[in-house]
Amino acid sequence: MSTTHKLKTWPKFYGAVLSGAKRFEVRKNDRDFQVGDVLRLEEWDPETLQYTGAVMLKYVTCILHGGQLGIRPGYCVMSIGDNP
Repeated sequence: MSTTHKLKTWPKFYGAVLSGAKRFEVRKNDRDFQVGDVLRLEEWDPETLQYTGAVMLKYVTCILHGGQLGIRPGYCVMSIGDNP
């Protein structure tokens, strides 16, 4: 069963995901992310400390866990896409 995770995403990174240039997320793995989970990326402006209202959904397609390949323990790199 997949889980939906609500994540704040800064405008420059949100735009890069939206354009398709950025197809990954690096996050602290404090939510037990799993392949097939849904990431609800909500654009967050760090200057105004408010959400902009822009939202997109992406699926986790692959995960590299911390402690290997130079990824810090407790973090993960997730490949994201439009399909599970």
